[in-house]
Amino acid sequence: MEHIVSARGLVKQFGAYRAVDAVDFDIPRGSCFGFLGPNGAGKTTTLKMMLGLSPQMSGSLEVYGLQVSEQARQIRARTGVVPQADNLDPDFTVIENLKTYASYFGLKPAVVGDRLEALLDFAALQGRRDSKIHTLSGGMKRRLVIARALINQPEMVVLDEPTTGLDPQARHVIWSRLNDLKEQGTTLVLTTHYMEEAERLCDELVIMDQGRILAQGQPAALISCHVEPEVIELRGERSRPLGDVALRHGCRVERLGSSLYCYTDDSAPFVSELKQAEGLTFMHRPAGLEDVFLKLTGRELRD
Repeated sequence: MEHIVSARGLVKQFGAYRAVDAVDFDIPRGSCFGFLGPNGAGKTTTLKMMLGLSPQMSGSLEVYGLQVSEQARQIRARTGVVPQADNLDPDFTVIENLKTYASYFGLKPAVVGDRLEALLDFAALQGRRDSKIHTLSGGMKRRLVIARALINQPEMVVLDEPTTGLDPQARHVIWSRLNDLKEQGTTLVLTTHYMEEAERLCDELVIMDQGRILAQGQPAALISCHVEPEVIELRGERSRPLGDVALRHGCRVERLGSSLYCYTDDSAPFVSELKQAEGLTFMHRPAGLEDVFLKLTGRELRD
């Protein structure tokens, strides 16, 4: 499979702090590839190096078969970027924001006229073309930023936490739009803190922490490889003495405060016993990507 991005031994260091520590990865063309990790894991730094916005210290990094260290400008011309924070021009209308961004790529209004209309349709903003930015909802602004990133018809779109702070309805609309892009052959590179987002969108992903890649693969394969298939969650003081019961039933137990997480291949005996306990509330669910993430990176808070 052709790779649109290839990194080998990629390193980025700030003083004595190594933000990206000799990572290797390949991003297949036409796929959605995700970077997951706690704050400070090195995700955004890796994306900045891919775009030539932050120089690599060592290792090799190719995008479109071009060396980023030598041809970053050509790479950015073929790439769309959706930053973490919306950076739309508040003095312009929706359509003026798109036209102005097109001019940065040397695209004339006469050339991109039909493209602008298609992007308004893609973002479901046809009726807001002449609206000022401050009148748009958070979901509308995010859709406009994604549409703006497509103005140069990029081969790859880099999305840094594209749905942070949005309500579920807005997130689902954006997920649908991103899936449409992928079906059209556009490569997507995604960072996110929403595990459901990663499971829905990513064909493959890496989990990073402290600048290193801890695991890489398809979401379902990572879940199967790293955690047991079933989880029983118990919360509150009544859960404290149940850790020993879970261990007796062969569960792997993780505790956070007064919460107990019991991972197992066969939940039936433990669940049967829990159902007999009066006043006990628990959740029984299949394991997911968040369980993999927490097992590999830990449950402690990160600044």
